[in-house]
Amino acid sequence: MSPRVLLTGFPGFLGSQVVERLLARDAGPVACLVQPKFRALAEERAADVVGDDAYDADGPIRLYEGDITEPGLGLGDALAELDSVSEVYHLAAVYDLAVSREVGEAVNVRGTEHVLDVAEDLAVDRFHYVSTCYVSGRYDGVFTEDHLREGQSFNNHYEETKYRAEVLVHERMAEGLPATVYRPSIVVGDSETGETGKYDGPYYLLRLLLAQPALLSVAPTIPGAATTELNVVPRDFVVDAIDYLSQHEAAVGEVVQLCDPAPLRIPAFVDSVADALGHRVVSVPTTKGLAKRGMRLLQARGVAAEPATLDYFDHPTRYACPNARRLLAGSGIEPPAFNSYVDRLVAYVRAHPEIRSDAMV
Repeated sequence: MSPRVLLTGFPGFLGSQVVERLLARDAGPVACLVQPKFRALAEERAADVVGDDAYDADGPIRLYEGDITEPGLGLGDALAELDSVSEVYHLAAVYDLAVSREVGEAVNVRGTEHVLDVAEDLAVDRFHYVSTCYVSGRYDGVFTEDHLREGQSFNNHYEETKYRAEVLVHERMAEGLPATVYRPSIVVGDSETGETGKYDGPYYLLRLLLAQPALLSVAPTIPGAATTELNVVPRDFVVDAIDYLSQHEAAVGEVVQLCDPAPLRIPAFVDSVADALGHRVVSVPTTKGLAKRGMRLLQARGVAAEPATLDYFDHPTRYACPNARRLLAGSGIEPPAFNSYVDRLVAYVRAHPEIRSDAMV
């Protein structure tokens, strides 16, 4: 049987799980675009998903070497083998707050444009695009699924390039592309197992505290943190929602924010992590500039710290998800409270110190 689905972002954190769900509902074979340097990892992951000892090139997961930064996805003549594809899932992106403008532009913006071009050439029935709530940039107020082009500034090139990529998707939707845009907030590990693919975002705080004595750990606090919400959702919620919505016609033409409707504010978030770690944490007031300089010094000494994360300690945006709540009503799919699974995230980090913070680029 020829591939029915084309997916980018395999063998990544979310992409691997989406492929697993597609196969579970017999939506395969799934053609997965992979960069050549990740071929061995992709074969290993594909075998794990299918439950085989080794990758089978004729199995339900078909690996195609290519690159979204190239026209035609770098597939060359192999693109003709995908004429049978009726659905595209575009998850590949650089998920890195410190990404350079050049890399973000190449992967997030031009890459999305190339995937859109291929989807249109294939005349697909559905296009699924994974964006981010943080296309909001530093929008001051409540950001809903109806918001996008608001004249906002951005914390970093990651946010800006994901914003520009989503604009491209909306332009194609206006021209008739049957698409759904999924905007997760900050995605952390699985709420049941704690499993994650890399330690970024809130994990920098967790690991910073873990590197300090339990009797007294220090966390910086900056002006505005007391009223700032940190919107976090677990991987399984995001994958459950994408899996469910991708099977429903009601989601065509919709933007869906997969966020926590009742997120913790920064002080409560820090307290929750501290309790799960069993650490006594003292918050030390400082300016954002000084805190970033301190994190750069820690980075230089090999400590897991990312100065860019501090921009989310005074982030002015709050997120609402009326479309998600409407479209997911009756499905039983909703994000669990952070306090209900933070202990599993902590246990996983303690058990897996080998996992890195690097993005797959």
